[in-house]
Amino acid sequence: QVQLVESGGGLVQAGGSLRLSCRASGSIFRINAMGWYRQAPGKQRELVARILRGGSTNYADSVKGRFTISRDNAKNTVYLQMNSLKPEDTAVYYCNAESSTTWWGQGTQVTVSS
Repeated sequence: QVQLVESGGGLVQAGGSLRLSCRASGSIFRINAMGWYRQAPGKQRELVARILRGGSTNYADSVKGRFTISRDNAKNTVYLQMNSLKPEDTAVYYCNAESSTTWWGQGTQVTVSS
């Protein structure tokens, strides 16, 4: 099993920045990729950014150039640096880990005020 604990959400004004953290524990050697997803009220959960075991990354078009996903292998932690935040970035952000099973964190709220 893999456990994921997120932190770093909060309220920020448009144009501001936040950094989300996701610490993984458990059977982390089985993880092939980790990512961040988000779900706004009334909308489906969507991929924000993803980082593969080898280090390659991919991003949703809506966040390219503003968000950066990174990881610290020594800390078993993945980060999402979010800059130039917009009100439409408001959502619950979920950390995700992929192995033979998909694991999810509990989610952290990000609210961007205009």
